[in-house]
Amino acid sequence: MTHLSPAMRAVEPYPFEELDRRKKEAADAGRRVIDFGVGDPREETPALVRDALKEAIGPISSYPRAAGLPPLRRAIAAWVDRRYGVGLDPDTQILPTLGSKELVFSLAQAVLDPAAGKDLVLTTAPGYPIPERGARYAGGDVHRLRLREERGFLPDLDALTDAQWARGSLMWLNYPNNPTGAVAPLSFLAEAAERCRAHDVLLASDEAYSELWFGEEPPAGALQISDLTNVVVVHTLSKRSSMTGYRSGFAAGDPTLIAALQRLRPAVGVTPQEFVQRASVAAWGDERHVEQNRARYAAKRAVFLELFARHGVHVAGSEATFYLWVAVPSERPSLAWAIELLDRADVVVAPGSFFGPEGEGYVRMAMVPTLEECERAAASLDRLFSEVRA
Repeated sequence: MTHLSPAMRAVEPYPFEELDRRKKEAADAGRRVIDFGVGDPREETPALVRDALKEAIGPISSYPRAAGLPPLRRAIAAWVDRRYGVGLDPDTQILPTLGSKELVFSLAQAVLDPAAGKDLVLTTAPGYPIPERGARYAGGDVHRLRLREERGFLPDLDALTDAQWARGSLMWLNYPNNPTGAVAPLSFLAEAAERCRAHDVLLASDEAYSELWFGEEPPAGALQISDLTNVVVVHTLSKRSSMTGYRSGFAAGDPTLIAALQRLRPAVGVTPQEFVQRASVAAWGDERHVEQNRARYAAKRAVFLELFARHGVHVAGSEATFYLWVAVPSERPSLAWAIELLDRADVVVAPGSFFGPEGEGYVRMAMVPTLEECERAAASLDRLFSEVRA
């Protein structure tokens, strides 16, 4: 039997594997299940991206360079300038990545320093599990800052002790937030960055959902912080441009960190393929398809907001992202309600407990099915809710 490292032995199954198993059982039984569990967009990747990809595939293939293609870095810098009004140096402050997950998982390996007493990673909960998994795999400890509805799902930075700040190596924030749909004001991001700098903690902001918003103005981003020392921001085309399978994103911010990551990358081989990078240039340069995506998600969101409001089901968060963070309308565990929705309405949702115990009492709905499927799911839920109230 192969001997595995303690870190490998400690890896737990991804929570959505259980959801996939239950969904398969329902499908095998001949039921038409509509899946709002996993946040994998099913909208078409824009034709301009697919065309750019095809044009970029040549007869000879070479290893991609660690720094990424200069045209891609320039396209990203131009997008950041248009979106945030911030000028970045494409040569020193931007690094293309293989989507965002690879860096969210591996960043702790680059900054944890137990010998110097910097062995703690700060994350928010409920939340995307990858920052915590990456921290533990790198041998670090984790402190979870709870996100509470009454605080707008913003962590309480005052709750951190001096000892925790001293041990801190990395703080992960994620706004717009998965799973709560909350956004963070620039003042909060700036305060977090200032506190991190004061304690030699790297602030990492995962902004995968920055372009999916429903208010009057787009959400703020950490690249708008005036001083990007000890700040890195991670973006991806996965949600913005429905390109999850392309695995294309970028990290931007502190030039010292970007240079360090660039030195490491030839050893781990995680630079996107050049044909994907060239397709990404087209994606970052076009906003029309992003606006169309937002309109599609807004239409789906409206279907469910009306349904839940009519039945008195509380939607705790939906300002941005393509998620609805829905309060369980009883004292039952979130998994129990999710199972009921699957068994009685053929609707799959993610129990809040999948995102940590702090998520108990809620379920997350990813509005990734088509509008027609959303309307069909809403009709099924409408019947179920009416039966329950009868």
